[in-house]
Amino acid sequence: MDNMFKLMGFWTGIFAVMFYIGDMLPAALLFVANTGFFLLLGYLNLTERMYMYLFGAYLMIFMVGFSYYTTFIHVPGAGH
Repeated sequence: MDNMFKLMGFWTGIFAVMFYIGDMLPAALLFVANTGFFLLLGYLNLTERMYMYLFGAYLMIFMVGFSYYTTFIHVPGAGH
């Protein structure tokens, strides 16, 4: 299970680089933070149950933050 978190860290790192190249700095910084979080978890060598609990908590925090952003911050139809 720890290898899966290392893999997720790798892919979020790739996304961070792509966002940075695309001049989307806030998204790039968010994915850099995710990369660090996943790599840290990947090297902790926890039990599989604990990894599942942590991933569930991560998904819950993401959904609460995403719902808050889309409800209160995002302006529909706003573009450059």
